Amino acid sequence: MPRKPAKKATMKPRKSKAYTISLPPDLAKRAEAIAKSESRTMSELFRDAFRSYMSQREQTRKWLNGVAEYVKTLPPTPYTEEDVPRLVDEVRAGMRAERQRRTRIAG
Repeated sequence: MPRKPAKKATMKPRKSKAYTISLPPDLAKRAEAIAKSESRTMSELFRDAFRSYMSQREQTRKWLNGVAEYVKTLPPTPYTEEDVPRLVDEVRAGMRAERQRRTRIAG
């Protein structure tokens, strides 16, 4: 009796995309230990880590945008790039004078 052809297995399309990543041995051990201690898979651990990264990145971006908006409200600085070496020298001289003053008081 001839065999009927096998039905083709219908595979559902994958809902996630798989990636291969490389970690240095010490980081891999730490990640595996965390996953094990939290009874999670490495995929769960890395998904959560990436979500946390994205959230922190967005918060940082919002903060920097806020700083940029604040800086726009400040009056323009009277200093130019050419002033920087002189200003650095002035600050260092002030720090030296303060150290010398404390040394005289203590000594």
